Amino acid sequence: MFHRIILIVLDSVGIGALPDAADFGDENVHTLGHIARSQGGLILPSLESLGLGCIESLCGVSCPLEPRGCYGKLAEISRGKDTTSGHWEMAGCPVFIAFPVYPKGFPPDIVAAFEQLTGYKMLGNQVASGTEIIAEFGEVHMRTGQPIVYTSADSVLQIAAHEETFGLDELYRICKITRKEICIGDHQVGRIIARPFIGTPGNFVRTPNRHDYSIFPPAPTVLDLLKKQEFSVLGVGKIGDIFAQRGLTQSVSTQSNHDGMQRLSALMKTEIQQGLIMANLVEFDSQYGHRRNPAGYKAALEEFDQDLAVLIRQLDSNDLLIITADHGCDPTATGSDHTREYVPLIVYAEGLESHNLGVRSTFADIGATIAENFLPESDLPYGTSFLQQLVKDKSGNF
Repeated sequence: MFHRIILIVLDSVGIGALPDAADFGDENVHTLGHIARSQGGLILPSLESLGLGCIESLCGVSCPLEPRGCYGKLAEISRGKDTTSGHWEMAGCPVFIAFPVYPKGFPPDIVAAFEQLTGYKMLGNQVASGTEIIAEFGEVHMRTGQPIVYTSADSVLQIAAHEETFGLDELYRICKITRKEICIGDHQVGRIIARPFIGTPGNFVRTPNRHDYSIFPPAPTVLDLLKKQEFSVLGVGKIGDIFAQRGLTQSVSTQSNHDGMQRLSALMKTEIQQGLIMANLVEFDSQYGHRRNPAGYKAALEEFDQDLAVLIRQLDSNDLLIITADHGCDPTATGSDHTREYVPLIVYAEGLESHNLGVRSTFADIGATIAENFLPESDLPYGTSFLQQLVKDKSGNF
């Protein structure tokens, strides 16, 4: 048994279209492949050494003769391509009924309930890029005090407001009302997202004080099982928001991908001796995927790769590292939405013999592996553990 499992989710780092991608409008997408090709290659020595280039052919990333890690890729069985369904599935709880989406904006009953219960009229109420809608309505918002409400191809209701003139506490308050009293029943979207920003017209900038208000997973996840058995379960970055704080013993917020990696390193040194650390690095998605910025995405991947080298040096023989993603967000595709893709699977621990873990049928294989490691008698209904495919050491133990 490994004493600690460190699970890093590279938000939106997909690795090629799923067979049903065309049903989602995502034919021929490939987040990693298209970034690499459009930018003249990726420089990722840490990920390359672990076997990333053995999963798919990527410009600039080779497949070593003897990779340090095990590698493969995962398909999603949930009916979605968003953060919530991706994370819940990898924790053992797929989502088979798609969350509601609003390609024409929110209907009159949602608008009326919002205005009655929050006391504010909506600005916007449309599908939009967050930065663009703030630029469009920010000045009116500051003058009238009315919050900006918008959505995307994902199941989200996002509320943007000026952090200084509207107030962060007030933004969080109306988001909580929207979560608990408005977006319920048939309108139960996956997430209500607070999107604070600062600045003046023409110079608005979103702040790191975003907060997601998710619904609870419909069934127990591996996080719940671990917490119930008194293992440590630490969430870094958006993890606490995604699971509505359920199943966690501690939640740590982050300001950026780099900050997330630094906080992860600090937690490994001091906070947890046995259990799971699950981290989400959201900037790949929020800053570069949705913004359709392949150059920025490449730079973020290469920054992560440098931070990964530092983290790997901290691991000891009792640690298992798993790196994956929750969906794609191909920055070379049209539009600004997530893309329906396979996600990479990279597994590393001292003494593992590298081999191909293959194409896995569900993200839930990760949850099943975590469960088998810590709770071998547990029986999550979804996923097939790959723990037994990892090589044993000389003593016969993992």
